[in-house]
Amino acid sequence: MRSVVVAVLIGASAGACAPKTKYVAPAAATAPAFKENANWKTAQPADAAIRGNWWETFRDSQLDALEAQIDVSNESLKGAEARFAQARAEVRGARSGLYPQATVNPVIAAAQQSGTRATSSFHAAYGDFVLPVDVTYEADVWGRVRGTIAARRSEAQATAADLEAVGLSVHAELAIDYFVLRGLDREQQLLESAVSAFAQALELTQNRFRGGLASEADVAQAETQLETTRAQRVDLDVERAALEHAVAVLVGQPASTFTLPIAPLTMAPPTVPAGLPSDLLERRPDIAAAERRAAAANAQIGVADAAFYPILALTGAAGFESSSIANWISGASSFWSLVPGAVVSVFDAGRRRSVSDQARAAYEQTAASYREVVLTALREVEDELATLRVLDEEATIQARAVEAAERSLTLATSRYRGGIVSYLEVIVAQNAALANQRASVNILTRRMAASVLLIKALGGGWSRSALPTVTSQ
Repeated sequence: MRSVVVAVLIGASAGACAPKTKYVAPAAATAPAFKENANWKTAQPADAAIRGNWWETFRDSQLDALEAQIDVSNESLKGAEARFAQARAEVRGARSGLYPQATVNPVIAAAQQSGTRATSSFHAAYGDFVLPVDVTYEADVWGRVRGTIAARRSEAQATAADLEAVGLSVHAELAIDYFVLRGLDREQQLLESAVSAFAQALELTQNRFRGGLASEADVAQAETQLETTRAQRVDLDVERAALEHAVAVLVGQPASTFTLPIAPLTMAPPTVPAGLPSDLLERRPDIAAAERRAAAANAQIGVADAAFYPILALTGAAGFESSSIANWISGASSFWSLVPGAVVSVFDAGRRRSVSDQARAAYEQTAASYREVVLTALREVEDELATLRVLDEEATIQARAVEAAERSLTLATSRYRGGIVSYLEVIVAQNAALANQRASVNILTRRMAASVLLIKALGGGWSRSALPTVTSQ
């Protein structure tokens, strides 16, 4: 027993010589400020700060209700949650390596040896009753088990960040589909108003034709304009139905039973504070996931390096064995053994070196992936900031175009009523006014979608502090 204790103490002290692989997060290039944010609107943090339920920034109760259903019913999110639960279970499995493993294998046997064997001195049946408890324990002197736990823990944290990234993606997809659908509702409203106005114009033209003040060609042109606009109005139903069905899938409902009431888009996009590029390292779940996978790959280097050192193990057994059940569980029938041992690999033709090199190359790959994710995140923010800046300017110009087109239509209609021009001039003015109105709605829809994409690119109000800690896994 004294020799066993000495062997354990020597193994424990040897742990100081265990291979260490210190982890430092890979360096990634960031800028001091977003280029496209230089002349953009100044945000009011108290009002526009992105929080957890970032969609509430748009102040739309219908959108809020739909977004709330995603966390409960979205199947993509449920799949990501299951992957996270699997990763947490793997952490617990890796931790079991820190503790002894015990097995119980009771045996009740009856046997009879041959009386003519060279080593046999009897030819009689006998019983053998065995109740052993076998214990094995690998001393984690070189940190192989601890490295495996660290790798599994970092991977679980990466999976938790993946879950947040999936949630952010589906919430953003729902918001975009919702605003595009509301934009179509606004276009339908415009077309319905145009149909009503064109019907009145047709009636005016028919009255003028009957009075001899307009030609039959004017009537045909007015009819053409009216029916064309009606067809455009009906055509929007196809795209709206597809968007409604897409929203149904996102909230986990059958498309056949889901309906969104008509509600034209009228709101203006909110101001979204972009912050600093360095903030993305804390706010983007995909960046956090990439960084955690780099940490996991770094831990695997330590696991691979531990293979160069001996495996120190302690095995033991204790129990009872007897030829009779009557005295099976008794002091005289007890037995025990305790055996420390070591396994040293003296030749493997470079296999361990190969595994170590693979681990280092895998870390370099994950580090490069992390840096690429950071660069992609910066690009996405710059893209959406530029889109919002340009669309904001375009919306101002388009508003002036709408005003001018409507004024032109009013003048053309007055001139036609006075018999100064033909109905062709009215049709041209009608088309110009309707086209500019629809273009204005399209720009507003794009601005709403760009605002959603900007919030998504900024991380949606998420923070790395939300990742599970060591104690929560």
